[in-house]
Amino acid sequence: MTHRSHEPIEHGHSHDHSHTHPKGIGATIKEIFAPHSHDAAHSVDSALESSAAGIRAVKISLVVLGVTAIAQIAIVAVSGSVALAADTIHNFSDALTAVPLWIAFAMGTKAATRRYTYGFGRAEDLAGLFVVAMITLSAIVAGYEAVMRLIHPQPVEQLGWVALAGLLGFVGNEWVALYRIRVGRRIGSAALIADGLHARTDGFTSLAVLLAAGGTALGYPLADPVIGLVITVAILAVLRTAARDVFRRLLDGVDPEFVDAAEKSLSARPDVQAVRSVRMRWIGHRLHADAELDIDPGLNLAEAHRIAHEAEHDLTHAVPKLATALIHAYPAEHGSAIH
Repeated sequence: MTHRSHEPIEHGHSHDHSHTHPKGIGATIKEIFAPHSHDAAHSVDSALESSAAGIRAVKISLVVLGVTAIAQIAIVAVSGSVALAADTIHNFSDALTAVPLWIAFAMGTKAATRRYTYGFGRAEDLAGLFVVAMITLSAIVAGYEAVMRLIHPQPVEQLGWVALAGLLGFVGNEWVALYRIRVGRRIGSAALIADGLHARTDGFTSLAVLLAAGGTALGYPLADPVIGLVITVAILAVLRTAARDVFRRLLDGVDPEFVDAAEKSLSARPDVQAVRSVRMRWIGHRLHADAELDIDPGLNLAEAHRIAHEAEHDLTHAVPKLATALIHAYPAEHGSAIH
């Protein structure tokens, strides 16, 4: 094994990060001949659990937004405000953007097929694109309404009811935003985080209603359109964050700290002479890695396989949310390593 053209030893399967106990000799030998049986099941369980957590977050947030919309509808019925009715319909329709994300999480639990060999995790990225589109639409609508009210000022009536509806909308949407973002970060779903940011934009819209009512009550009729413009800028800032995260996923972008952690873990192994490369990508809310290592060319096949297996094991525990890793072990040559 002295020539670079020789085929590498490859080892790859899935891990669950809850696995913390070292394997015995018997388990190691079994792993050589049946490497997919035990750890793959753990990875599937972990992926299913994270998808279930995402679906649960979508369900609970939809219930909260539904209750918020019903409360606003009740206020609309009492006050008879057409403006409030329009804002309530807007919030209710935006809440339904969680449905594509729900579908995406459900698709992500389906097993891979011969056509979709990596599974259906990418459906989350498509749902994220839809959410980004909805945030963009919210920014356009908010900006348009603010400009129209500057050009054609309109009196704000029934300030008390308007303020109450705005307060309810802000509290409900912000709670949903915090919840979705927290769960999205925990399971690694950029689409769920984007949907949380979308809920935040709706909360900003409701907050604008509340602040505009207060400003009008204090004798500042232009408070309504001016605050609307400020909220539009805030929505654009949220849009920038959501679009950045979603498009990074589409382009297989990962946090460089994950790559650093992987290289550090692999380089720390005494049997690894050098790390040629480490590549990672997100598929849904799970990370997948591919690494190339240089090892002693004098090792036999079994020893090379053991090194690849142990390096893969360390890697899946060193990088958060890493579901699978494929390790290529090459015979080292002088000057062939990049690290």
